[in-house]
Amino acid sequence: MNMIQQIPAARLAARLFIPLLILLIAAACSNPGGTDKTTKSSGQPAGQAQGLPGEIRIGYQVSPNGELVAKALGLAEKQFPGVKISWLKFESGRDVNTAMASGSIDFGLVGTPPGASGIAQGLPDEIYYIHDVIGESEALVVQEKSSISKLQDVKGKTIATTFGSTSHFSLLSALKQEGIDLKTVKLIDMQAPDLLAAWQRGDIDGAYTWQPVQSKLLAEKGRIIITSKEVANKGALTGEFGVVHKDFIAKYPDAVKTYIKVLDAGTKYYRDHPQEAAEALSKELGLTPQETLKAMKEITVLDASEQTSPKYMGTPDKPGEFASLLKATADFLVEQKSIKQAPELSVFTKAIRNDLYAKP
Repeated sequence: MNMIQQIPAARLAARLFIPLLILLIAAACSNPGGTDKTTKSSGQPAGQAQGLPGEIRIGYQVSPNGELVAKALGLAEKQFPGVKISWLKFESGRDVNTAMASGSIDFGLVGTPPGASGIAQGLPDEIYYIHDVIGESEALVVQEKSSISKLQDVKGKTIATTFGSTSHFSLLSALKQEGIDLKTVKLIDMQAPDLLAAWQRGDIDGAYTWQPVQSKLLAEKGRIIITSKEVANKGALTGEFGVVHKDFIAKYPDAVKTYIKVLDAGTKYYRDHPQEAAEALSKELGLTPQETLKAMKEITVLDASEQTSPKYMGTPDKPGEFASLLKATADFLVEQKSIKQAPELSVFTKAIRNDLYAKP
């Protein structure tokens, strides 16, 4: 609510005080909702009158998926008239976890490792949408001038990645699959935007990262050694999914269902109009439309109809495989000493809100 500054009576003439007071009261009553200007006849902000919050805070990451298309096209703003949509950018899933824990966002996008970690550590998260399955969009890229031609060659080299991310998980999984001792590799924790600068300075021999940074590394004399698609084919699947704060979904379940429609529309536009979607995403990613189109083809996006597949979220009666994937991911994180313990499968199953997709 707007604050009204007090006016010292001693400085006001008596003949002005009463009219001014009446004007202040009238002004205060004209906008009881604070920053919300659109009101219904009830005096409530338009969104609140429809059982919606006055503001929805969406924590997003710059990933070439349906949610970023929805942001670029303003689809959430169209679906929630009268509601302020705040898009808050995060560089990694671990930062999204921190924001969720503090209650500073309502929706967030995380990868499977930080998402599994968040649930394992009791964050106020519930899973409402699986955005994509990661394939070639994440990879280990090395300097052309380096002597690395295969994964075994990373011994004694400096490799950067974002700790706690899907890239970190895939890198550790790849090393484990090849029987490479972690102690023989110098791993450095860096946020994705910092990787490019370190690469240009020659501080690192390689980096395991995602788009759009991956394309920028390749453009600066880099080459791919292994992709997350190859790692997944050996049993270490990764993906990105949406979480919603428990308090938000408890208070505004219809808002969550409406946002699912937004994501569904963004994903379908992504699939049906790839060239136009690439044009819209290129501005968000900082890539050319051609580079963006290539990045789009490196992941598998899921629409709303695919969420309840047995392969993914499943249904309330028949849970899908996604909970087991998160449990296995959490167990791996315990093994790597990233988290202290992983809860039972039932905890992950309970966190998945596949009931949101039940037909009326």
